[in-house]
Amino acid sequence: MKKKTMSILFVLVLSFLTFYSCSDETDTVTDSSQILEKKPNTNVTVTVFATGLNNPRGLKFGPDGYLYVAEGGLGGLNSSTGSCDQVIPPIGPYTGDFTASISKISPSGVVTRIAENLPSCQTSAVTGGLVSGVADVAFIGNNLYALVGGAGCSHGFPNNPNGIFKVNNNGTMDLVADLSDWSLNHPVANPEEDDYEPDGTWYSMINVNGKLYAVEPNHGEMVKVTTSGNISRVIDVSATQGHIVPTAVAYHGNFYLGNLNTFPIVPGSSSVFKVTPSGQIQLRESGLTTILGLVFDNQDRMYVLEMSTAAGDPTPETGKIVRIQPSGQQEVLVEGLFFPTGMTFGPDGALYVSNKGFGPPIPGFGEILKVTLN
Repeated sequence: MKKKTMSILFVLVLSFLTFYSCSDETDTVTDSSQILEKKPNTNVTVTVFATGLNNPRGLKFGPDGYLYVAEGGLGGLNSSTGSCDQVIPPIGPYTGDFTASISKISPSGVVTRIAENLPSCQTSAVTGGLVSGVADVAFIGNNLYALVGGAGCSHGFPNNPNGIFKVNNNGTMDLVADLSDWSLNHPVANPEEDDYEPDGTWYSMINVNGKLYAVEPNHGEMVKVTTSGNISRVIDVSATQGHIVPTAVAYHGNFYLGNLNTFPIVPGSSSVFKVTPSGQIQLRESGLTTILGLVFDNQDRMYVLEMSTAAGDPTPETGKIVRIQPSGQQEVLVEGLFFPTGMTFGPDGALYVSNKGFGPPIPGFGEILKVTLN
């Protein structure tokens, strides 16, 4: 039986919206059956920090105190059919254009695009034309790097690969690592044949000790990339876990990976895994749903961003932020989010969330929320 995975999820999201509008120590595993009932925490304040974004995804604060946001863009209609292997219907063939961007947001919420005309692709017309583009950003010192997940020949860009790019001060970008080529030449152990993306759908990226770590959900892997462009695999998640669709990554002594999982949505079926620097994987937390973001605070508490928590098809305004204590106890901090896609801590101790990260094809529909933990 075919598995409905990340690509199918995105189609369901758009369909509904159309209707709607470094150690290896052992950790204790939290069994969902032992978790206390998750109740909303009222001691938080949620405000709109910035608006006017196009499919906002990963976000990080820079050394200048500004918030930098990857934007998926608005897709396009250019096709590469006949030039290379395409994503199979109904998701493919993709088309695309240079409509993605990277924005920086001032402490007062003013949005300025610092890199524009970047690759942005969309699924086939029959599935609604859902968009991917710039997936995430990260800083190494004062240098900004971008993870592009909506490019590559199978997404309508025969001359523009998926990859990690250094963003220059003038808005241009230099390719550091060609991840389309990496995907082609380094297949994972257990790819999902019914839902395969030749160029990958790279989603999350973080900086750890001057190296960039990027997660690819469709194939199921995490790679390490140096600033000189060397790529090495940290873990092939598919080899031991199958097609669980890993999406979010955080680092807290070890790596932590959250997974989206296959669909239709079964609440509580997503998990967080600890991954050691040597690539060993262990279940850390369970009982979660459709994870697209992970961060830790300075009290060793984990924050999990859930994209949609209703059973069945993805449902707007069911996204949540769950805080997990070191003991494993879970509590809901925020609920009612509209397809959130990324989360980070700010220097002020607040959480910043990309909201409306998927949605109707309306320019400027996306927003950034500020979650103040009172």
